[in-house]
Amino acid sequence: MSEQQTVKMGSGRGFIAALDQSGGSTPKALKLYGIEENAYSSDSEMFDLIHQMRSRIITSPVFGGDRILAAILFEQTMDRDIEGTPSASYLWDVKNVVPFLKIDKGLADESDAAQLMKPIPGLDELLARAAEKGIFGTKERSVIGGANRAGIAAIVAQQFEIGEQVLSHGLVPILEPEVTITIADKAAAEDILLDEITKHLDGLPEGRQVMLKVSLPTVANHYLPLIEHPKVLRVVALSGGYSRAEADVLLGQNDGLIASFSRALTEGLSAQQSDQEFNATLDAAIQSIYTASVE
Repeated sequence: MSEQQTVKMGSGRGFIAALDQSGGSTPKALKLYGIEENAYSSDSEMFDLIHQMRSRIITSPVFGGDRILAAILFEQTMDRDIEGTPSASYLWDVKNVVPFLKIDKGLADESDAAQLMKPIPGLDELLARAAEKGIFGTKERSVIGGANRAGIAAIVAQQFEIGEQVLSHGLVPILEPEVTITIADKAAAEDILLDEITKHLDGLPEGRQVMLKVSLPTVANHYLPLIEHPKVLRVVALSGGYSRAEADVLLGQNDGLIASFSRALTEGLSAQQSDQEFNATLDAAIQSIYTASVE
């Protein structure tokens, strides 16, 4: 982890590209990209296709560190090359984009209106490998499905527990306690979430910093206390099911909050597009998300 990367993540202008669809969400991502499930007959073929898609995005001339601060990778992407260079090295050395790694293994069954992360076997080994490959930080997601204090407290406690393990390897964790955008008590859930996160931040050792990834809040600037907290390097927002246009509008209402969009970034991209069409579509997406992030 370099000082240059820390400065870029802490104060750079731009957003994070979330390119971390894993096994469960890959078929949907490929379908949106114009590749149907009958186009591949095994997981390895499916992962080859998603790597081609991600490589096409990352190698595009419009994808670079002038508007994109960082990219979140799936473990298999980290272990592969882009144009003959390991993915994390390509991102930083060629594109000036800081590489992150998604480390969670999906969600456990719901309890107290919350889905914790499943256990992550071999996490220390993975984190050591990530650090060796030049990864700057990690991302780990859990989901809040209601304003249930016990459930939200359990999610935040688990996020910080994993976060401290990540920090011990010299990496910066993005803690992602996503609030489902369709729940009736979303604003109340966000109040509890802010309270629980603040408690844990205050208990972090001096000199330690985490990042946070949150759903776009019901009340604009709800997460401003976290954005201004000395133990938070950056707060980013997921698109969470909103269209890119909706997400951009909501993002623009929140001072200091920047995007970490996945589906909203790749909206409109297709395997069938010529490079010219593909790059023009990606450029428009990047510009709209960048503008919403920096305004």
